[in-house]
Amino acid sequence: MADNVKVSKLAKARKGFVKFFREVRLELKKVIWLSRNQLIKNTATVIGFCLFFGIIIWVVDAGLSKLIEVTLMR
Repeated sequence: MADNVKVSKLAKARKGFVKFFREVRLELKKVIWLSRNQLIKNTATVIGFCLFFGIIIWVVDAGLSKLIEVTLMR
């Protein structure tokens, strides 16, 4: 009896696993993929914004560090 329960649980798990990937494949067919040019443009925009805000954070951090250093050295 216990063996049948294990087998049925294993069979259910396999069916669920297969069903999951079948549904994933169906959903991926519904996706509207970007064109190569749009993908490159969006990627460049994201990288540009990351660099821009990274530089802003770096400048503010350096400025505040210098301000704290000068304030504590008095």
